[in-house]
Formats: sequence, structure tokens, C-alpha cells
Amino acid sequence: MIHPRHLSRAALLALAMVAAGCDSLTGGGDGDDDAPRFTTPLALPVLGLGPVQDRVTSELTVSGAWAYTGTHRDARGAGNVVKVWNVAGAQPVLVDSVIVPGPPEPSSGIRFHEGHGEEGDGHEHGPGPDRIGDVQVSDNGELLVVATEGGPGSILVYSRANPAKPVLLARFANDDIEPGVHTAEVARVNGRLYAFLSVDPRAATATPARLVIVSLENPAQPVMVLSRVMGRPFQHDVFVRDGILFTALWHDGVGIWDIGGGGRGGSVANPVLLSRIETVSGYAHNVLWLRDPRTGQKRWLFVGEEHPTPDGYRGDVHVVDAADLAKPREVAFFRVEGAGSHNFSVDEANGILYAAFYNAGVRALDVRGDLSRCDAAARAPDGRCDLGRMHREAAHGLDTTGRALMVWGVEYEDGILYASDMLGGLWKMDASAVR
Repeated sequence: MIHPRHLSRAALLALAMVAAGCDSLTGGGDGDDDAPRFTTPLALPVLGLGPVQDRVTSELTVSGAWAYTGTHRDARGAGNVVKVWNVAGAQPVLVDSVIVPGPPEPSSGIRFHEGHGEEGDGHEHGPGPDRIGDVQVSDNGELLVVATEGGPGSILVYSRANPAKPVLLARFANDDIEPGVHTAEVARVNGRLYAFLSVDPRAATATPARLVIVSLENPAQPVMVLSRVMGRPFQHDVFVRDGILFTALWHDGVGIWDIGGGGRGGSVANPVLLSRIETVSGYAHNVLWLRDPRTGQKRWLFVGEEHPTPDGYRGDVHVVDAADLAKPREVAFFRVEGAGSHNFSVDEANGILYAAFYNAGVRALDVRGDLSRCDAAARAPDGRCDLGRMHREAAHGLDTTGRALMVWGVEYEDGILYASDMLGGLWKMDASAVR
């Protein structure tokens, strides 16, 4: 039998289409934006796996031929490592493991210091973090931002002048982010670069969750510009686009804020609330605001529900009509029975949303056209449209490998889908047929 790694990319695509019963790369769509493109979801061909056996793998970020994955502490080791991968070939190749240092010792008021990579920065360091909460590459590719949880919370800013060897420029930590930084969204607002930090609550000291925004205009000297308590009990993640900030607030739903693009006088230093929506079932974990590449319309807001249960995570992808940011309304959902959604990525040019689904691998959703319009057979009793019944599932991946999975994050780039698997490492899949 010929192993899939020896097949050409074209052959892999052909096999995927045959398996899915499709007769064209577009899945037989007839040009109607509301018609499903795929009668049966494609199975995404696996190109390779970069295995990780010494840590639990957390979030990932991809920039060109390079990918970075975080780690969590378990019995095998501390969660203080960022894995550096070359992903130019089919098989992700591990080229370095960057040890994320702990805070300087003694911690007598030191809240910020410059560093010089793994060789040291002139300070003695305490234990490293328990978890790498997030990893993000800036839009210009120059910086890698790493968020830490435990040990205590901080963000570290690395230069990517050599993508294979990130060099530490700065650590930012203060009392407001000390409980731990779960996610760090690196985004630009009115030309200026910021990191939007979702800070953990701390039950032992009744410390609430909060949003902290840090300016990265001078990467060697990050500066806090906002600290605001929000979230019940978590401020879990954010999405930023065109001067609008979306905050995932767990049981408080999703907040929509003007930070320079909403016409209400808001700014990064003083966000102005436009509206808030509580999605069905709560547990608002992550958000993504889609832009239609043809019309420029920004109507659909996708909200991931991370619902912990005794036997694992459950939770839907919720679809909110946000054409009017002041009056958002939930109109649709997508569900995978026995699994929960986690993080998103999007191929906007082709209108495909990719969602991590923990033990169920990854799912690709066709999000073109009107997601609020469906027939009676696809409408749930509460009036929302069921994207599954609408045949909006375009593809699935990793759920047929026969391996135990816990897919944490996904990232789409140039026809390739990457996925970070807590149990396995970094997966690379061919998604070029999904369009």
C-alpha cells in the first residue's frame, strides 16, 4: 500500500473528493450564496504531524514557513516552553524549544526588564510559568508575543529577526496581570500595535477577571494603557478589527466596544460599550467577526462556547447577526454531538470558518450568504438555524485518525490548516479543496 506521505498534493485532493462524493473542487455549488457547496463534508488530508511527547501542547501561531506552539505543565515537565517549528515541508520539523524564563529574583518591585534571549539578561530568575497561555505573531511578522499563566502572569515580547531563534526583547508584568494571562490578542488600532490581554480571576483572593491593554509601539518598553475589570467569572478572549473590540465574557456573553472605529468616541484607552449579547447556554469563550471579501460587509459574529461537563467539554459555535453593532441577535448555531468548540480561524477569501472541536478534531463551515435563512427542517425550536442541518459543514479533519485527540487551536494559511493537539503535537492538513 502506498503511504499518503508519498502521494502528490493533487492525488491527495482527488482522494479527498472521491471520499466525500464531490465532483468538483467547489463541491458542486450552483452560484447561489445560500446553497451548500458540499453534499458530504470533505475529509481533510493529513500532510504531517510534528509530535510533542514531553509536554501538553496548547495554542499555536503560524507565520509563513514558521509556527510556534505553547505548552502546559503536566507530570512530564513544566509548561514553560515555546516550540519553534519549520512548516515549509509536509512534516512540521521542530527546530528549537525556547525556555520561557520566570520573573527576576528578588521581585522587589521589578515589573519590567529587557532581556537578551535564552543566554540571560543580567537577572536571576525564579521558576518558569505553569502554562503558556497564548502565542501570537504581529501582523508585520516582526514580533512574537508569549502570554504566561502562573509563576506569575506576564507577557514576553520576542524579536523574529531570525524566526528560528526568537530573541527576548522585554517582559511586561504588573499587579494587574499577576494572576495570569490566558490569551494575548496582538492587533493594530489606527496604525498602532497593542496586545489585548485576558487576565485570569483568582478565587482565593476574590480577584476578578479583567482586560488589560498594552501598547507595543516600542516593543522593548511595553506600556499599559487600560486595565478594566470585566467578565463573569472570566474575560476569556477578544477579537479586534477596524476599531471595534469584541470581548468574550463567559456568562456575561460578548461585549462590543468602540475603540476608535464605532463612532461613539471610544479609544483603546477608553473603550465605549456599544452593546452586549448573551449567547444561548453562555460560556462565551472566543469570538471572530467575519468580513465578506466581495462586499466588505461585516455581519456575522461567531462565538465559541466552551462548556465544561463531568465527561469533557461541550459547546456550539454560535452565529450572531451583528450588522447593527448596537442590536446584535443570535440567529444560528453549529453543533458536534459529544464535543465542544474551542478556537477559530478563517479563510475569508473563500468564506470558510475553521473551528477546533477538542476530541472531535476540526470542522470547516461554509459561512457564505445568509446564515439566518433556513427552511423548517433546519430550524431549531427556538427559531435559530442549525448549520449542520443546512449542510453548511464543508469539511472535517483528524477525527478519523484513530488517535485520541484534544485539538486546542487551528490556524488557516494559504490552503493549509494547522492544528495544535494537546495530546499529539502540531498537525498539518491540506485544506486547498475547501472552497
